Amino acid sequence: MTATTTRTTRGRVTIAVLIIVAVVSVFVVRLVDIQIVQADGLNATSLASRSDSTVTLGTRGDIVDANGVVLATSILRYAIEADPSAVDEFTRPAGDGSEDEVDVSAEQAIAELAAAMGLDPAVITAILTADESSRYALISKSVDVTTYNAIRALDIPWLYYKADQSRTYPDGSVAGNLVGFVGDDGAALAGTELTQDSCLAGSNGSEITETGEDGVAIPGSTVTVTDAVDGGDVQLTINSDLQYFSQEALAQRVTEVGAESGTVVVTEVKTGKILAAAEYPTVDPNNIDGTDPAYRGAKVFSDPFEPGSTFKSITAASLIDAGVATPNSQVLAPYEYRSGDAVIHDSFFHAPMRWTLTGVIEQSSNTGISMLSNNMSVDARWDYMNRFHLGTATEVGFVGEDSGDILPGDVSGPTQLDDQTIYNTTFGQGLTVTAVQMASAYQAIANNGVRMPVQLFEGCRHDDGTVTDAPPASTGEQVISPQAAQETVHMMESVATTGYAASALKIPGYRVSAKTGTAEMSDGSGAYGGAYLTSMAGMAPSDDPQYVVSVTIRKPVTITSGLAAAPVFQKVLSQVLKTYRVQPSTVPAPDLPTTY
Repeated sequence: MTATTTRTTRGRVTIAVLIIVAVVSVFVVRLVDIQIVQADGLNATSLASRSDSTVTLGTRGDIVDANGVVLATSILRYAIEADPSAVDEFTRPAGDGSEDEVDVSAEQAIAELAAAMGLDPAVITAILTADESSRYALISKSVDVTTYNAIRALDIPWLYYKADQSRTYPDGSVAGNLVGFVGDDGAALAGTELTQDSCLAGSNGSEITETGEDGVAIPGSTVTVTDAVDGGDVQLTINSDLQYFSQEALAQRVTEVGAESGTVVVTEVKTGKILAAAEYPTVDPNNIDGTDPAYRGAKVFSDPFEPGSTFKSITAASLIDAGVATPNSQVLAPYEYRSGDAVIHDSFFHAPMRWTLTGVIEQSSNTGISMLSNNMSVDARWDYMNRFHLGTATEVGFVGEDSGDILPGDVSGPTQLDDQTIYNTTFGQGLTVTAVQMASAYQAIANNGVRMPVQLFEGCRHDDGTVTDAPPASTGEQVISPQAAQETVHMMESVATTGYAASALKIPGYRVSAKTGTAEMSDGSGAYGGAYLTSMAGMAPSDDPQYVVSVTIRKPVTITSGLAAAPVFQKVLSQVLKTYRVQPSTVPAPDLPTTY
């Protein structure tokens, strides 16, 4: 071999080596780029192309009554989906305990699926063949757990499942006005569902599962990306049995007197807890469309009204507390009383009557309470209304709650009111309250003058047993003196013993204090006439009040006095005393004169 040939060979080798080094370098650089620089992105892309992401549901919490009775809960429902492009024959275990497998045709699978769902196989076939190249078809938007389990047992590989929650209300319309409801998408729309949504709502998580080329999940490949968190449970203060009883008694009476609607509120005197807040008509959360939209909320919180003569007890308590009246204060009450531009009439014609304040309450005299209220300044009377928290939304903070109005929106102070309104407000006209506010005012009178915060929610209970958002402990607020409160309770006993509704109010063994009310209803423009709201509010036992019951009947036809509401008051209060095993009265009522 010559020197020239040797140099040529070496040159070629060198060039070959350089080319190889260059190629290898390119591969190394590319490998580093793929495995290190772009590793995360490529892995994510790869995973995305061969994986399914699944939402894991955070269960919405329950709503329960004071005794733990479930009023609202969540159940799982499942959407049944399919891949039409993958519909074909498949094999599955024989099911005889052996390791054998059997062939299952598409037609057989469809027939089995139809049987599990209670459908005609032709319906499912039509869905699957509408577009056989499609990767998605919805067989059913929602099936229950039993149906879902039956379908899963068929082991059909081209079916897929998506879990979702459905809200159900086991007691139907019982407390439906308080419980509220959610929409088809699970969003809270009304009642406790909306008011306490921050407690009840869970948060969904997610999982990723790797799949093979055939789209079937690879066992053991599921990775949790985000944990689901269940919502908390909300406990109400109400007794669902008492709520049911109140709703039934109310519905019967509203129907009997041809009324438009009604409410019943029961409160515990020592705590301010709402034990029942019934309405008729009311919503069944399981069938929202079956209820007039006007009755899908909680009118006990949202629908203010002029209370009428049940308000006289509040005026009387204020007069006594201020030291300007006693149960024996005397007034010569005419049928008609004029003062300034105001003209006041009693509900029945009579000659001037020598009534005490007790007699004014018993006879429900508008003129008598108006004349006695002259002993107190207008500002002082409004100060007492504020002490009773009238004109202010309650501590419950219920969605849609109204604060009522003790002053018109265009008036900044009571001294700006006209004479007629100033007097009308002594007997519950010219101002508005809600049913819950009225029950709260009577709770304060029954509780030796101590108003307790109104309570409907006990708090939010979590899976670990902790409770958050519980109402703060409170000793209450002294609205009027214990003496003024007790004397007002004793005055109201005359209504239940010698008043016109006495026979409808008696509860054997118990002393009962009550006040009737009949208010003319405004047409919304300030005019009155033709429609009434009748009411009854009171407490028992009068010697040591434990419970308050307040009833309203809106627009009764056959009876337009407090007698429309009296039977409901008596039935519900009797049931309350029995339910909570309240001891009968042992001390006789004081003998308060009604005339002089």
